[in-house]
Amino acid sequence: MTLLLDNQFPPIPESKEINTKAFLESVSHLPPFFDCLGSKVFAPIKADINRNIIKIKSVYDSDPVKYETLQQILLAEKSIHGSEWPKAGATLALMWLKRGLRFIQILLESLADGERDDDNPILIRINITKAYDQALKRYHGWIVQKVFKAALFAAPCRSDFLKALSKNQEVAEEDCLCKVRQFLINFTATVDAIYEMYYTMNAELDYQV
Repeated sequence: MTLLLDNQFPPIPESKEINTKAFLESVSHLPPFFDCLGSKVFAPIKADINRNIIKIKSVYDSDPVKYETLQQILLAEKSIHGSEWPKAGATLALMWLKRGLRFIQILLESLADGERDDDNPILIRINITKAYDQALKRYHGWIVQKVFKAALFAAPCRSDFLKALSKNQEVAEEDCLCKVRQFLINFTATVDAIYEMYYTMNAELDYQV
């Protein structure tokens, strides 16, 4: 069993309302994913995801009934924080968390789709770069972007990364990718629903760090 399939995300209901407790339980197992990338340069992304999970959990734990869904958190905080919203509370934490989740999603989709660098087919730099460019780059200043570029050179080869995802077990590449595709079904639906929620509620911010 892969690292990802051990903690599957639950299906999204037709209402697209995401249960906060179930979401936090699933997402809390994702930070070790960045250990599979090998380089400590990815540690800041891992730390950022951990930090944002803790912030969201703190709000949820303060009133589990009031904050039963992620949508309820945003609606309540819009009223609580007034003009500071959405750059406040769990709303801001979830905004950054969803970007980290999108990075994971695009990276895994790129691998599952068989995208490779013709010049370096054994490496996953092209997959990581695609994920970073689409999910995170626009929100990072040039210093952070330079740090990421350095991280690319320390990224593991494709086989080592897939082995790490399989918890260092010897698994055929296609078997591992099959499990990745299975994981992506509910995971992608969850990430898409969060992005849609931010768009609908006009809660997205576009600034760099």
